[in-house]
Amino acid sequence: MKWQTTEMDTYLQAKEYVDTAIIPLIPISLQQQVKSTVAMGEFITIITNELERQFHGRVIEIPPFTYVKSEPINERLDRLNTWYQDLKDSGVVHVVFLTSDSEWKTVEQEVPELLLWLPTIPLEHMEQKYKVEAISDQIKQLIPIMTNKWQNC
Repeated sequence: MKWQTTEMDTYLQAKEYVDTAIIPLIPISLQQQVKSTVAMGEFITIITNELERQFHGRVIEIPPFTYVKSEPINERLDRLNTWYQDLKDSGVVHVVFLTSDSEWKTVEQEVPELLLWLPTIPLEHMEQKYKVEAISDQIKQLIPIMTNKWQNC
C-alpha cells in the first residue's frame, strides 16, 4: 500500500496482513554528481513503486528516507534506526531498505534489517519499452529475496 490517505483505510482494516515496510533511501546533492544522484533517486523510486504494486496488500511503501550526501553516514544510521524503531513499535514485522547509493553497502552490517542495493540503471535516454523491460528484470530478481525473507521468519 502506498503512503496515501486513500489507502490508509484499507491499511487500517487489513493491518495484520501488511507486515512489511519498504523504505527507499534517497540521496540529495546539488554540489557533486548531481545527475547521478538524481538518477539514483528516480531509479529507486520506480523500483519501490513496482515492488509495492507486486506485493500490494502485504507491504506498505513508506515515504523516502532522504539525506544529504555530505551527511556523515553514522548520523544517517542514527536517523534510520529511529525510523526503524518507530515502525517496529507500530507493529511492522519486516523492514526492507532499497538504495542505489553504494555508500550504504559500507555499513550494511549496521543497517537494522534487510538492505537491498541495486546499481542505478540509466533510464533517462531509454525508450519506454526498454525501461519497462529493465525494471521488470530488476523486480524478477527482488521477488525471490522478498518471499525468502517472509518464509525464513
